[in-house]
Amino acid sequence: MPKKAAPAKKPVASAAKPADFAAAFKQLRAILTPYAQTMTVMKDDGQWYYLDTKHIGPNKKPVCFAAVRLGKGYVSYHLMYAYCNPKILAAMSPALKKRMQGKSCFNFKAPDAAHFAELAKLTKTGADWFDTIDWANYKWPAK
Repeated sequence: MPKKAAPAKKPVASAAKPADFAAAFKQLRAILTPYAQTMTVMKDDGQWYYLDTKHIGPNKKPVCFAAVRLGKGYVSYHLMYAYCNPKILAAMSPALKKRMQGKSCFNFKAPDAAHFAELAKLTKTGADWFDTIDWANYKWPAK
């Protein structure tokens, strides 16, 4: 006796926004580009935009400021200010905190104007804060 054909599956409607990694990368990179004048661009290609400060840390290497990475599953915005000064987490919106992975990484699949505006403000605050630190004697937060 022949087997019955399985019923066709209906497409599942998704409430999520469609991914637009290229646009998210471009907009997050734009947040960092004004700081390139006073920092060192370590990497600038289609996958990364990475800035180091001119400050030398306790490990005798430049301190990372921020980076944007275009990955397979999302676009990551790494802001070392969030790691170096965890007190900022109290001022961060709960919605942006949900985007965090780890201590300094924020993940996106598409542009998000509200979150990007908040990251731009945090980035500016972080750039100002980095200039006030004695990096040779800085004590990193406990892990």
